[in-house]
Amino acid sequence: MAEGSSRRTELRRSRVLYAALVVVTIGLGLLSRKIPGLPAWLSKGAGDALYATMSFWLAGLVAPASRTAQASIAALLFCYAVEASQLYHAPWIDAIRAMRLGGLALGHGFHAMDLIYYAVGVIVGIGIERAGRLRRERPS
Repeated sequence: MAEGSSRRTELRRSRVLYAALVVVTIGLGLLSRKIPGLPAWLSKGAGDALYATMSFWLAGLVAPASRTAQASIAALLFCYAVEASQLYHAPWIDAIRAMRLGGLALGHGFHAMDLIYYAVGVIVGIGIERAGRLRRERPS
């Protein structure tokens, strides 16, 4: 087996773990909007960053053998595309956004600051993934 392919196998993500990370991150994102006394900008920013972290986990879930850079770019592009879609307001997509799940998935209005929150969220995902790998690779 070639060195590149054996390394690729070592870096393969666990779909079960990444599915669990998606669920936990969704829960944290929903919770971030409900914490009393938290400034609105912080709860919204945390929710947006967690949305991007969840997107990073989803990229790892869908493509478990992808490199971290590939998963992070895919997650960031996805988040940016969703944010850009908020500039479009046709009746059909606004009807989807008016539903609770549609609003959570697609958002409601474009905010340039969200682009920064998304980058922060993906960076958090990268950090957690790398920390997990370092922990697994550390000799016992």
